[in-house]
Amino acid sequence: MMSETQLSRAAHDRLRAELYERIGPRRREIADMIERARELGDLKENGDYHAAKNEQGLNESRVRQLESLLKKAEIIDDLPSDMVTQGMIVEISIAGGPSMTYLFGSIEERSEHDPLSPTSPLGKVLAGRGPGDRVEYEAPRGMLMVEIVSVRPAD
Repeated sequence: MMSETQLSRAAHDRLRAELYERIGPRRREIADMIERARELGDLKENGDYHAAKNEQGLNESRVRQLESLLKKAEIIDDLPSDMVTQGMIVEISIAGGPSMTYLFGSIEERSEHDPLSPTSPLGKVLAGRGPGDRVEYEAPRGMLMVEIVSVRPAD
């Protein structure tokens, strides 16, 4: 069974650090904010209290998301640098148009480039290909020819 998300070692380490920050210092900080807001009195009309509780909900939601992601993630190391694989920067041209550059992988990888999911229809046809390869991609409006202009490791 393929994991739900593949991550580079750097992204995995960054997400694990974020999780530890959120379940440790951030939780304590939010709890302190809630306690200070309670001391102000009536909770029904206490904006500080409601803001702190909202922040707590957002934090706990991200904690659950990170725990799930890290539990199911597969760490990808030592990938070929001349093929479209997880964590690579891919420049493509669709139907001879201007080239577009994407990070091939999860949105959690973080890059200045928009992510292109390996599980998307376009991602599936590009995976394992190299520069100069042309593939057909069935877009919602019909078949398109996609050329891989370049592939390079993410910075």
